[in-house]
Amino acid sequence: MKGNVLVGQSGGPTAVINSSLAGVFKTAMDRGFSKVYGMRYGIQGFLDEQYVDLSDYIKNELDLELLKRTPSAFLGTCRYKLPAIHEDKTIYEKIFALLDKMDIEVFIYIGGNDSMDTIKKLADYAILTGAKQRFIGCPKTIDNDLALTDHTPGYGSAAKYIGTSTKEVIRDCLGFSYQKKNVTIIEVMGRNAGWLTGATALSKGEDCDGPDLIYLPEVSFDVDKFTDAVEKLLKKKDVVVAAVSEGIKNAEGTYICQFSAGSETADAFGHIQMTGTASYLANHIHEKLGCKTRAVEFSTLQRAASHLASRIDINEAFMVGGAAVKAADEGTSGVMVVIDRLSDDPYQSSTGVYDVHRIANGEKLVPREWINKEGNYVTDEFISYVKPLIQGDYSPMMVEGLPRHLTMNSKGYKDEYKK
Repeated sequence: MKGNVLVGQSGGPTAVINSSLAGVFKTAMDRGFSKVYGMRYGIQGFLDEQYVDLSDYIKNELDLELLKRTPSAFLGTCRYKLPAIHEDKTIYEKIFALLDKMDIEVFIYIGGNDSMDTIKKLADYAILTGAKQRFIGCPKTIDNDLALTDHTPGYGSAAKYIGTSTKEVIRDCLGFSYQKKNVTIIEVMGRNAGWLTGATALSKGEDCDGPDLIYLPEVSFDVDKFTDAVEKLLKKKDVVVAAVSEGIKNAEGTYICQFSAGSETADAFGHIQMTGTASYLANHIHEKLGCKTRAVEFSTLQRAASHLASRIDINEAFMVGGAAVKAADEGTSGVMVVIDRLSDDPYQSSTGVYDVHRIANGEKLVPREWINKEGNYVTDEFISYVKPLIQGDYSPMMVEGLPRHLTMNSKGYKDEYKK
Protein backbone atom coordinates (compact mmCIF):
# COMPACT_ATOMS: atom_id res chain seq x y z
CA MET A 1 0.00 0.00 0.00
CA LYS A 2 1.27 3.43 -0.94
CA GLY A 3 1.91 6.11 1.66
CA ASN A 4 0.68 9.69 1.68
CA VAL A 5 1.33 12.81 -0.35
CA LEU A 6 2.08 16.18 1.23
CA VAL A 7 1.61 19.31 -0.88
CA GLY A 8 2.22 22.95 -0.12
CA GLN A 9 2.02 26.33 -1.81
CA SER A 10 4.69 29.00 -1.45
CA GLY A 11 5.46 32.53 -2.58
CA GLY A 12 3.11 34.87 -4.43
CA PRO A 13 -0.10 33.19 -5.60
CA THR A 14 -1.55 33.15 -9.11
CA ALA A 15 -5.01 32.88 -10.64
CA VAL A 16 -4.36 29.19 -11.39
CA ILE A 17 -2.19 27.98 -8.49
CA ASN A 18 -5.11 25.96 -7.12
CA SER A 19 -5.55 24.20 -10.45
CA SER A 20 -2.12 22.67 -9.82
CA LEU A 21 -3.28 21.69 -6.34
CA ALA A 22 -6.34 20.05 -7.92
CA GLY A 23 -4.05 18.20 -10.32
CA VAL A 24 -1.93 16.90 -7.44
CA PHE A 25 -4.97 15.73 -5.49
CA LYS A 26 -6.75 13.99 -8.37
CA THR A 27 -3.66 12.25 -9.73
CA ALA A 28 -2.58 11.09 -6.27
CA MET A 29 -6.02 9.60 -5.63
CA ASP A 30 -6.11 8.00 -9.07
CA ARG A 31 -2.68 6.44 -8.49
CA GLY A 32 -3.67 4.87 -5.20
CA PHE A 33 -1.97 7.04 -2.60
CA SER A 34 -3.69 6.81 0.77
CA LYS A 35 -4.13 10.48 1.59
CA VAL A 36 -3.19 13.91 0.30
CA TYR A 37 -2.30 16.32 3.08
CA GLY A 38 -2.00 20.05 2.48
CA MET A 39 0.48 22.22 4.37
CA ARG A 40 -1.13 25.31 5.82
CA TYR A 41 1.09 28.29 4.96
CA GLY A 42 3.80 26.30 3.28
CA ILE A 43 6.86 24.85 4.93
CA GLN A 44 6.69 27.51 7.64
CA GLY A 45 3.25 26.37 8.75
CA PHE A 46 4.25 22.73 8.45
CA LEU A 47 7.04 23.30 10.97
CA ASP A 48 4.26 24.19 13.41
CA GLU A 49 2.40 21.01 12.37
CA GLN A 50 -0.31 22.89 10.52
CA TYR A 51 -1.79 20.70 7.83
CA VAL A 52 -5.17 19.45 6.57
CA ASP A 53 -6.54 16.35 4.87
CA LEU A 54 -7.62 17.63 1.45
CA SER A 55 -10.32 14.96 1.16
CA ASP A 56 -12.24 16.94 3.79
CA TYR A 57 -12.65 19.72 1.23
CA ILE A 58 -12.56 17.99 -2.14
CA LYS A 59 -15.34 15.42 -2.08
CA ASN A 60 -16.41 15.29 -5.72
CA GLU A 61 -15.70 16.57 -9.23
CA LEU A 62 -17.67 19.75 -8.55
CA ASP A 63 -15.38 20.64 -5.66
CA LEU A 64 -12.39 19.95 -7.90
CA GLU A 65 -13.74 22.27 -10.60
CA LEU A 66 -14.48 24.95 -8.02
CA LEU A 67 -10.93 24.69 -6.67
CA LYS A 68 -9.50 25.14 -10.17
CA ARG A 69 -11.43 28.42 -10.43
CA THR A 70 -10.35 29.74 -7.02
CA PRO A 71 -7.61 32.40 -6.92
CA SER A 72 -4.95 32.89 -4.25
CA ALA A 73 -3.45 29.99 -2.32
CA PHE A 74 -6.17 27.68 -1.00
CA LEU A 75 -3.77 26.28 1.58
CA GLY A 76 -2.12 29.57 2.43
CA THR A 77 1.41 30.51 1.48
CA CYS A 78 4.65 31.81 2.96
CA ARG A 79 8.04 33.26 2.12
CA TYR A 80 10.31 31.17 4.31
CA LYS A 81 13.93 30.38 3.54
CA LEU A 82 15.28 27.15 4.92
CA PRO A 83 18.82 27.52 6.29
CA ALA A 84 21.70 25.70 4.63
CA ILE A 85 21.88 22.13 5.90
CA HIS A 86 25.26 22.65 7.55
CA GLU A 87 23.97 25.76 9.38
CA ASP A 88 21.02 24.18 11.18
CA LYS A 89 20.27 20.48 10.93
CA THR A 90 17.65 20.64 13.69
CA ILE A 91 15.06 22.16 11.35
CA TYR A 92 15.58 19.33 8.87
CA GLU A 93 15.44 16.74 11.62
CA LYS A 94 12.10 18.18 12.71
CA ILE A 95 10.70 18.23 9.17
CA PHE A 96 11.71 14.66 8.41
CA ALA A 97 10.43 13.44 11.77
CA LEU A 98 7.04 14.92 10.88
CA LEU A 99 7.17 13.35 7.41
CA ASP A 100 7.84 9.94 8.94
CA LYS A 101 5.12 10.43 11.54
CA MET A 102 2.58 11.20 8.78
CA ASP A 103 3.84 8.38 6.53
CA ILE A 104 4.63 10.88 3.77
CA GLU A 105 6.03 9.26 0.66
CA VAL A 106 5.87 12.27 -1.67
CA PHE A 107 6.46 15.96 -0.91
CA ILE A 108 5.31 18.43 -3.59
CA TYR A 109 5.90 22.17 -3.37
CA ILE A 110 4.02 24.49 -5.72
CA GLY A 111 6.03 27.67 -6.16
CA GLY A 112 8.65 29.73 -7.95
CA ASN A 113 12.39 30.30 -7.67
CA ASP A 114 12.55 30.47 -3.88
CA SER A 115 10.29 27.45 -3.49
CA MET A 116 12.61 25.40 -5.68
CA ASP A 117 15.38 26.29 -3.23
CA THR A 118 13.30 24.52 -0.57
CA ILE A 119 12.89 21.42 -2.75
CA LYS A 120 16.61 21.38 -3.50
CA LYS A 121 17.60 21.49 0.18
CA LEU A 122 15.07 18.87 1.27
CA ALA A 123 16.05 16.53 -1.55
CA ASP A 124 19.73 16.95 -0.66
CA TYR A 125 19.04 16.18 3.00
CA ALA A 126 17.08 13.08 2.02
CA ILE A 127 20.08 11.82 0.04
CA LEU A 128 22.45 12.55 2.93
CA THR A 129 20.33 10.66 5.43
CA GLY A 130 18.83 7.96 3.21
CA ALA A 131 15.29 9.19 3.85
CA LYS A 132 12.51 7.49 1.90
CA GLN A 133 10.62 10.61 0.84
CA ARG A 134 10.74 11.99 -2.71
CA PHE A 135 10.67 15.74 -3.37
CA ILE A 136 9.19 17.35 -6.47
CA GLY A 137 8.87 21.02 -7.45
CA CYS A 138 5.69 22.10 -9.23
CA PRO A 139 6.21 25.40 -11.13
CA LYS A 140 4.16 28.49 -10.34
CA THR A 141 4.76 32.18 -10.85
CA ILE A 142 3.16 34.99 -12.78
CA ASP A 143 6.67 36.41 -13.28
CA ASN A 144 7.50 33.60 -15.76
CA ASP A 145 11.14 33.70 -14.66
CA LEU A 146 11.80 30.03 -13.85
CA ALA A 147 14.69 28.54 -15.82
CA LEU A 148 14.40 25.61 -18.26
CA THR A 149 10.61 25.68 -18.59
CA ASP A 150 9.08 27.31 -21.66
CA HIS A 151 6.74 29.23 -19.35
CA THR A 152 5.17 28.91 -15.93
CA PRO A 153 1.57 28.27 -14.91
CA GLY A 154 0.08 31.56 -13.79
CA TYR A 155 1.82 33.66 -16.40
CA GLY A 156 -0.74 33.15 -19.18
CA SER A 157 -3.67 34.31 -17.04
CA ALA A 158 -1.72 37.28 -15.68
CA ALA A 159 -0.74 38.26 -19.22
CA LYS A 160 -4.38 37.97 -20.31
CA TYR A 161 -5.45 40.26 -17.47
CA ILE A 162 -2.66 42.75 -18.18
CA GLY A 163 -3.41 42.90 -21.90
CA THR A 164 -7.13 43.33 -21.25
CA SER A 165 -6.70 45.95 -18.51
CA THR A 166 -4.17 47.93 -20.53
CA LYS A 167 -6.66 48.09 -23.37
CA GLU A 168 -9.37 49.32 -21.00
CA VAL A 169 -7.08 51.93 -19.44
CA ILE A 170 -6.19 53.25 -22.89
CA ARG A 171 -9.89 53.55 -23.77
CA ASP A 172 -10.44 55.51 -20.56
CA CYS A 173 -7.52 57.83 -21.35
CA LEU A 174 -8.84 58.58 -24.82
CA GLY A 175 -12.17 59.63 -23.35
CA PHE A 176 -10.48 62.61 -21.70
CA SER A 177 -8.24 63.62 -24.60
CA TYR A 178 -10.46 66.57 -25.60
CA GLN A 179 -9.89 68.40 -22.32
CA LYS A 180 -6.09 68.47 -22.24
CA LYS A 181 -3.03 66.44 -23.01
CA ASN A 182 -2.51 63.63 -20.54
CA VAL A 183 0.07 60.98 -19.73
CA THR A 184 -0.69 57.72 -17.95
CA ILE A 185 1.99 55.47 -16.49
CA ILE A 186 0.96 51.84 -15.94
CA GLU A 187 3.04 49.94 -13.38
CA VAL A 188 3.23 46.18 -13.82
CA MET A 189 4.78 43.56 -11.56
CA GLY A 190 8.26 42.32 -12.39
CA ARG A 191 11.34 42.72 -10.22
CA ASN A 192 14.10 41.74 -12.62
CA ALA A 193 12.18 40.09 -15.47
CA GLY A 194 9.81 41.96 -17.77
CA TRP A 195 7.56 39.14 -18.99
CA LEU A 196 4.47 40.70 -17.42
CA THR A 197 5.12 44.26 -18.56
CA GLY A 198 5.74 43.05 -22.10
CA ALA A 199 2.23 41.59 -22.07
CA THR A 200 0.79 45.12 -22.18
CA ALA A 201 1.64 44.98 -25.91
CA LEU A 202 -1.13 42.39 -26.31
CA SER A 203 -3.60 45.29 -26.13
CA LYS A 204 -2.50 46.46 -29.57
CA GLY A 205 -4.92 45.54 -32.34
CA GLU A 206 -7.48 46.84 -34.80
CA ASP A 207 -9.38 48.68 -32.08
CA CYS A 208 -6.45 49.83 -29.93
CA ASP A 209 -2.97 51.22 -30.60
CA GLY A 210 -1.60 49.70 -27.42
CA PRO A 211 0.81 51.52 -25.11
CA ASP A 212 3.20 54.02 -26.68
CA LEU A 213 6.17 52.96 -24.60
CA ILE A 214 7.08 49.76 -22.74
CA TYR A 215 10.04 49.54 -20.37
CA LEU A 216 11.37 46.25 -19.02
CA PRO A 217 13.98 45.80 -16.26
CA GLU A 218 16.26 43.89 -18.64
CA VAL A 219 17.33 47.27 -20.09
CA SER A 220 18.59 50.09 -17.84
CA PHE A 221 16.15 52.96 -17.53
CA ASP A 222 17.09 56.61 -18.10
CA VAL A 223 14.59 59.08 -16.64
CA ASP A 224 15.76 61.93 -18.88
CA LYS A 225 15.45 59.84 -22.06
CA PHE A 226 12.01 58.74 -20.91
CA THR A 227 10.97 62.36 -20.40
CA ASP A 228 12.24 63.30 -23.87
CA ALA A 229 10.35 60.39 -25.44
CA VAL A 230 7.09 61.43 -23.76
CA GLU A 231 7.59 65.08 -24.77
CA LYS A 232 8.11 64.13 -28.42
CA LEU A 233 4.98 61.97 -28.38
CA LEU A 234 2.89 64.77 -26.86
CA LYS A 235 3.74 66.97 -29.82
CA LYS A 236 2.05 64.41 -32.08
CA LYS A 237 -0.86 63.21 -29.93
CA ASP A 238 -2.95 64.18 -26.92
CA VAL A 239 -2.73 60.91 -25.00
CA VAL A 240 0.44 59.04 -24.09
CA VAL A 241 0.40 55.72 -22.25
CA ALA A 242 3.59 54.11 -20.99
CA ALA A 243 3.94 50.73 -19.27
CA VAL A 244 6.82 50.17 -16.86
CA SER A 245 7.99 47.23 -14.78
CA GLU A 246 8.04 47.91 -11.07
CA GLY A 247 11.67 46.79 -11.13
CA ILE A 248 13.12 49.12 -13.75
CA LYS A 249 16.44 50.53 -12.58
CA ASN A 250 18.98 53.07 -13.77
CA ALA A 251 22.45 52.40 -15.13
CA GLU A 252 23.83 52.40 -11.58
CA GLY A 253 21.47 49.59 -10.61
CA THR A 254 19.18 51.67 -8.40
CA TYR A 255 15.51 50.78 -8.66
CA ILE A 256 13.43 53.77 -9.75
CA CYS A 257 10.94 53.01 -6.98
CA GLN A 258 13.68 53.77 -4.47
CA PHE A 259 13.49 57.43 -5.48
CA SER A 260 9.89 57.42 -4.31
CA ALA A 261 8.15 55.72 -1.41
CA GLY A 262 9.50 52.28 -2.22
CA SER A 263 10.16 50.37 0.98
CA GLU A 264 13.62 49.13 1.90
CA THR A 265 12.03 46.30 3.89
CA ALA A 266 13.30 42.96 2.58
CA ASP A 267 11.81 39.46 2.85
CA ALA A 268 13.65 36.31 3.89
CA PHE A 269 15.15 36.01 0.42
CA GLY A 270 16.44 39.62 0.38
CA HIS A 271 13.77 41.02 -1.96
CA ILE A 272 12.80 44.62 -1.20
CA GLN A 273 9.15 45.62 -1.36
CA MET A 274 8.51 47.46 -4.60
CA THR A 275 5.96 50.21 -5.01
CA GLY A 276 5.80 53.74 -6.35
CA THR A 277 7.58 53.46 -9.70
CA ALA A 278 4.64 54.76 -11.71
CA SER A 279 3.83 57.45 -9.13
CA TYR A 280 7.39 58.75 -9.20
CA LEU A 281 7.46 58.92 -13.00
CA ALA A 282 3.99 60.50 -13.21
CA ASN A 283 5.02 63.23 -10.77
CA HIS A 284 8.28 63.74 -12.63
CA ILE A 285 6.53 64.15 -16.00
CA HIS A 286 4.01 66.56 -14.49
CA GLU A 287 6.79 68.72 -13.02
CA LYS A 288 8.90 68.71 -16.19
CA LEU A 289 6.22 68.95 -18.87
CA GLY A 290 3.28 70.49 -17.01
CA CYS A 291 0.70 68.07 -18.42
CA LYS A 292 -1.93 66.08 -16.59
CA THR A 293 -0.57 62.73 -15.41
CA ARG A 294 -1.73 59.73 -13.47
CA ALA A 295 -0.26 56.48 -12.25
CA VAL A 296 -2.06 53.14 -12.47
CA GLU A 297 -0.83 50.10 -10.53
CA PHE A 298 -2.36 46.76 -11.50
CA SER A 299 -0.91 45.42 -8.24
CA THR A 300 -2.34 42.17 -6.83
CA LEU A 301 -5.10 42.06 -9.45
CA GLN A 302 -2.51 40.65 -11.85
CA ARG A 303 -2.30 37.45 -9.84
CA ALA A 304 -5.84 37.32 -8.43
CA ALA A 305 -8.11 37.83 -11.45
CA SER A 306 -9.36 34.26 -11.82
CA HIS A 307 -12.49 35.54 -13.58
CA LEU A 308 -10.23 36.29 -16.55
CA ALA A 309 -8.08 33.16 -16.39
CA SER A 310 -6.80 31.61 -19.58
CA ARG A 311 -8.13 28.12 -20.32
CA ILE A 312 -4.70 27.11 -21.59
CA ASP A 313 -3.22 28.27 -18.29
CA ILE A 314 -5.80 26.49 -16.12
CA ASN A 315 -5.33 23.24 -18.03
CA GLU A 316 -1.52 23.41 -17.94
CA ALA A 317 -1.52 24.20 -14.21
CA PHE A 318 -3.62 21.09 -13.65
CA MET A 319 -1.32 19.13 -15.94
CA VAL A 320 1.89 20.01 -14.07
CA GLY A 321 0.27 19.14 -10.74
CA GLY A 322 -0.53 15.70 -12.07
CA ALA A 323 2.91 15.37 -13.65
CA ALA A 324 4.54 16.08 -10.26
CA VAL A 325 2.72 13.16 -8.67
CA LYS A 326 3.46 10.92 -11.63
CA ALA A 327 7.19 11.72 -11.50
CA ALA A 328 7.38 10.95 -7.78
CA ASP A 329 5.34 7.78 -8.17
CA GLU A 330 7.85 6.58 -10.74
CA GLY A 331 10.69 7.08 -8.28
CA THR A 332 11.98 10.52 -9.24
CA SER A 333 13.14 13.06 -6.65
CA GLY A 334 14.96 16.41 -6.59
CA VAL A 335 13.38 17.67 -9.81
CA MET A 336 10.95 20.31 -11.02
CA VAL A 337 8.26 19.69 -13.60
CA VAL A 338 8.66 21.85 -16.72
CA ILE A 339 6.42 22.70 -19.66
CA ASP A 340 7.77 22.01 -23.12
CA ARG A 341 6.16 23.84 -26.04
CA LEU A 342 5.60 21.46 -28.95
CA SER A 343 3.99 23.86 -31.42
CA ASP A 344 2.40 27.31 -31.65
CA ASP A 345 -0.25 26.68 -34.29
CA PRO A 346 -2.04 24.70 -33.12
CA TYR A 347 -0.64 25.31 -29.67
CA GLN A 348 0.49 22.11 -27.96
CA SER A 349 2.59 21.43 -24.89
CA SER A 350 3.80 18.56 -22.75
CA THR A 351 5.62 18.10 -19.44
CA GLY A 352 9.12 17.01 -18.55
CA VAL A 353 11.37 17.18 -15.49
CA TYR A 354 14.74 18.79 -14.79
CA ASP A 355 17.13 18.58 -11.89
CA VAL A 356 16.01 21.26 -9.44
CA HIS A 357 19.65 22.25 -8.84
CA ARG A 358 19.64 23.70 -12.35
CA ILE A 359 16.58 25.80 -11.57
CA ALA A 360 16.62 26.91 -7.92
CA ASN A 361 17.71 30.51 -7.35
CA GLY A 362 18.07 31.09 -11.09
CA GLU A 363 16.17 33.65 -13.14
CA LYS A 364 14.98 33.57 -16.75
CA LEU A 365 14.93 37.04 -18.30
CA VAL A 366 13.30 38.31 -21.48
CA PRO A 367 15.86 37.82 -24.29
CA ARG A 368 17.42 41.13 -25.32
CA GLU A 369 16.50 40.42 -28.94
CA TRP A 370 12.83 40.41 -27.92
CA ILE A 371 13.16 44.06 -26.88
CA ASN A 372 13.59 46.77 -29.52
CA LYS A 373 16.89 48.57 -30.07
CA GLU A 374 15.75 51.65 -28.15
CA GLY A 375 14.72 49.52 -25.17
CA ASN A 376 11.21 50.98 -25.05
CA TYR A 377 9.02 48.27 -26.61
CA VAL A 378 8.86 44.53 -27.24
CA THR A 379 9.23 42.82 -30.60
CA ASP A 380 6.88 40.63 -32.61
CA GLU A 381 8.79 37.57 -31.34
CA PHE A 382 7.69 38.39 -27.81
CA ILE A 383 4.04 38.70 -28.89
CA SER A 384 4.23 35.39 -30.78
CA TYR A 385 5.59 33.74 -27.65
CA VAL A 386 2.90 34.94 -25.25
CA LYS A 387 -0.22 35.05 -27.41
CA PRO A 388 -0.93 31.27 -27.39
CA LEU A 389 -0.80 31.25 -23.58
CA ILE A 390 -3.77 33.61 -23.11
CA GLN A 391 -6.22 31.69 -25.28
CA GLY A 392 -9.58 30.39 -24.10
CA ASP A 393 -11.75 31.22 -21.12
CA TYR A 394 -12.66 29.34 -17.96
CA SER A 395 -15.96 30.72 -16.75
CA PRO A 396 -16.39 31.14 -12.99
CA MET A 397 -19.20 29.36 -11.16
CA MET A 398 -21.55 32.25 -10.45
CA VAL A 399 -23.78 32.53 -7.39
CA GLU A 400 -26.05 35.58 -7.09
CA GLY A 401 -24.05 37.41 -9.73
CA LEU A 402 -20.59 36.82 -8.24
CA PRO A 403 -18.00 34.05 -8.64
CA ARG A 404 -17.96 31.34 -5.97
CA HIS A 405 -14.63 30.08 -4.63
CA LEU A 406 -13.65 27.04 -2.58
CA THR A 407 -12.37 27.99 0.86
CA MET A 408 -11.57 26.25 4.12
CA ASN A 409 -15.00 27.31 5.38
CA SER A 410 -17.05 26.51 2.27
CA LYS A 411 -18.12 22.93 2.95
CA GLY A 412 -21.78 23.97 2.89
CA TYR A 413 -21.71 25.61 -0.55
CA LYS A 414 -21.96 22.49 -2.62
CA ASP A 415 -25.74 22.11 -2.61
CA GLU A 416 -26.17 25.50 -4.32
CA TYR A 417 -25.13 23.98 -7.64
CA LYS A 418 -27.56 21.08 -7.47
CA LYS A 419 -30.68 23.24 -7.67
